[in-house]
Amino acid sequence: MIQATEATVSSARETRKRAAPSADEPETERTAALGERSVRLARYYQGKIETVPKVPIRGMADFAIWYTPGIAAVCKEIQATPDHAFELTGRWNTIAIVTDGSRVLGLGNIGPDAAMPVMEGKALLFKSLGGVDAIPIPIQVSEPEEIVETVMRIAPAFGGVNLEDIASPKCFYVLEELQRRLPIPVWHDDQLGTAASTVAGLLNALELTHRSIGEIRTVLLGAGAANVVTARLLLALGHDPAQLSVLDHHGILQPEREDMDELMLNNRWKYRLALETRGGGRTGGIQEAMEGADVLLAASTPVPGTIKDDWIRTMAKDSIVFALANPAPEIWPAHAKAAGAAVVATGRSDFPNQVNNSLIFPAVFRGVLDARARSIPDEIVLSAAKELARRAHDRGLTADHILPTMDEKEVFPHLAAACAVRCVELGIARRKHTREEFYERARELMARPTKFAGALSGSGLLSPMPDESPPKRSPP
Repeated sequence: MIQATEATVSSARETRKRAAPSADEPETERTAALGERSVRLARYYQGKIETVPKVPIRGMADFAIWYTPGIAAVCKEIQATPDHAFELTGRWNTIAIVTDGSRVLGLGNIGPDAAMPVMEGKALLFKSLGGVDAIPIPIQVSEPEEIVETVMRIAPAFGGVNLEDIASPKCFYVLEELQRRLPIPVWHDDQLGTAASTVAGLLNALELTHRSIGEIRTVLLGAGAANVVTARLLLALGHDPAQLSVLDHHGILQPEREDMDELMLNNRWKYRLALETRGGGRTGGIQEAMEGADVLLAASTPVPGTIKDDWIRTMAKDSIVFALANPAPEIWPAHAKAAGAAVVATGRSDFPNQVNNSLIFPAVFRGVLDARARSIPDEIVLSAAKELARRAHDRGLTADHILPTMDEKEVFPHLAAACAVRCVELGIARRKHTREEFYERARELMARPTKFAGALSGSGLLSPMPDESPPKRSPP
């Protein structure tokens, strides 16, 4: 494995020396074309999900079982033992996807109405990859406590809550408060999902470049939802805080910054990072932070060129660069490689090494729902990250394959089982099984959506994709 790894990285480096970076225009045009196609298909299908019955209805008499009067006995049983709601209703497999639309993808504060397409897409991924029933719930509130109170009121309908696209720093408060107040798992995917997939990819990139997490120097560009948690997870894994620099738009977070009093009042999460890392021993901006660094993890501005080629050239030999902004990375992969990076990742599926929360959240929720978990502590997040990293080895670890792709669906039941077993070990599971039992359950539930979609397609109830040729334009 080590010899193959050395050859892979060395060969990739020699290729980069000979090749000039490709032009940016094709990538920009491809992004625009994907957007146009998405709009056309959204208008055609008018939504990505729908609700269908899961019980037989042979005639009107069956409604006496599924509704009144028979249903009253089910209600009484849940009234007597509230946890029976996870056995007698669909709550055990249903989650809410909640957003206020204040930070959607790289689009910013576009509001709950415009956020709905992303929430629907998330629900589709939950079902397709995790077998989880997810309900999109954009809400017309903006204050942190209003979000908390709204979710508290709807929580009895759900086995878990996925917070989505909520701006920093209020997302930290909302997650912490809901995790404290609710007896069901609460997850903010932009924090926990992105951080877990980032850590998973980094663990394998470190293996490829023969480094260990305890000895590297790392730069985190962006101090929003994803990187604040990424920093926390890295420190939990043994990263030296004195070798960790975290930057926001004002520069490196460190105790001597003039805005520390403001951070203490308005963003205690950044404030704590500044004190804990002390800037990684550096002051200034991104250029000063990157000099000599082994790793750059960027989750910042979705504008190619935010990270300069020359800055990467100042990093350590065989550097690791994750440019994770969506819909466009902070630097195009070809530029990063030409500047000397040995392993490059983005948040996009149309480049190698997609570091995306889609690799994490379907399986994590499958696992915690199957365990009927009461929460999702960081131990579960790290279990998912480590299992995802291990599973990349199943098809071979290379500089262009540091993580499984979403096509590698055999990976997800393993992640689900790892999370479920960890819930049992931590004492937060209502249902206790072996890892093999959790794995078989997850595999069965995750396979169901594909079978269901196939049956719908075969019956003509699921419309095939229409002709994707772009419409002809009239001459000017």
